[in-house]
Amino acid sequence: MNKKNKSNGLKIIIACLLIQALPYAILAYLQPQFQAYVIDNKALGFSVATFSLIYSIGTFASSVASPIVSVLFKKFNLKAVYIAGAILGCGGFAAFSIATAPWQFYVIAALMQVGAAILSALGIPLIINSWFDDSSRGKALSTVMAGGSLSNAVLQTVCVSLITSKGYQFTYAFFGILGLCVAIPVILFMLRLPKDDSEIVRKESKADANSEAKEEKKDANWGYTVKEAMKTNGFKFLAVGFFFVGIYSAALATQYPNYLHQNHDVNTGTVGSLFAICSFLGAIIGGNLFDKIGPFKTMLAGGVMTLIANMSLIYAVDITPLAYVFAVAKGFCIFTYSMGPALLAGKLFGNKEYAGILGMVQLIFGLGFALGSSLFGVLVNTVGYMVAWYVMAVAIVVSFVLILAAIKIMDKVNKKAENAEDVAA
Repeated sequence: MNKKNKSNGLKIIIACLLIQALPYAILAYLQPQFQAYVIDNKALGFSVATFSLIYSIGTFASSVASPIVSVLFKKFNLKAVYIAGAILGCGGFAAFSIATAPWQFYVIAALMQVGAAILSALGIPLIINSWFDDSSRGKALSTVMAGGSLSNAVLQTVCVSLITSKGYQFTYAFFGILGLCVAIPVILFMLRLPKDDSEIVRKESKADANSEAKEEKKDANWGYTVKEAMKTNGFKFLAVGFFFVGIYSAALATQYPNYLHQNHDVNTGTVGSLFAICSFLGAIIGGNLFDKIGPFKTMLAGGVMTLIANMSLIYAVDITPLAYVFAVAKGFCIFTYSMGPALLAGKLFGNKEYAGILGMVQLIFGLGFALGSSLFGVLVNTVGYMVAWYVMAVAIVVSFVLILAAIKIMDKVNKKAENAEDVAA
């Protein structure tokens, strides 16, 4: 790695960190702080149930739009698409301040989450995947994602303070404009894709030195088209696997506080704080594990931790310390769905139509996530919490069996194709 490449890579990481830490963190994490204040405004006509639709509609819109956004990244200039995403996302967040009816909140939420998908869910992985090779990509992405987790802790405190002192309408407008003021300069002056393969940041090692010529010959745009990828069994397994990931992750993310309230000895605030700390560490560790031990072992470890989190939660109503085991395990395994789709899409299917393939995976994951919380609620109402959590445990096992199978299948297919190319050469 020469100094210029290293400098460019650092600049891209800083740019992505800024996008993740302010515009995206605002769009992704702050909405729950407004819920009580918006519902208290009786003129708007919200209830807890109707306000919750803001999350479901936003998630659904983002999921459906993901394949379309992927095409936009392919057809148009990166900066143009990103500016559109910043306007939709940050402008949408600010527009909540002038909404006067639930349907307006729903429309704004849909547009805002499409903007969020452009800025982070699809945009950040596309940029990192383009600038960094397989051996350094995980570390770069984990650093960016961890930055968003850190900023969230500060933003939550500032948000609550502003709402109580200035009101929710001012706070919506303030954070929307703040996000836009950060995003636009970063997009215009810092974000870009590499001009060619020579700019890609490659991790230096003895193995790289011994095979430098081979690495230089390898096309950075190697990979599958969306149509080619979707025909493979590996993609089908991966997509269905992440659908189940969406189901259980939605339940674990939204339902655990109500469940843990059955045990009055559990401090859910401490559980939340412990989870936040471990999520930050989990993002850093998970990305590095992808680089060091590969995707199969990393996702296997993540699957085991996820199952530990779920089983600990089940019995935490009777055994208080297990609530904190749940928080730690859930935090450390968060990389499996926060970074897993992005890293696996590139590792298994290459860069040729990376954004399109990731968009399809994100679509299916998002549909599972949108369904997960509602499905869990139905299960709780019909068969109770215990059975519902065991159903989620089954979903965890199924998801990781499918994802691990996808990794093995595509590893075999890609090695076979690579050997055939070597023979032809």
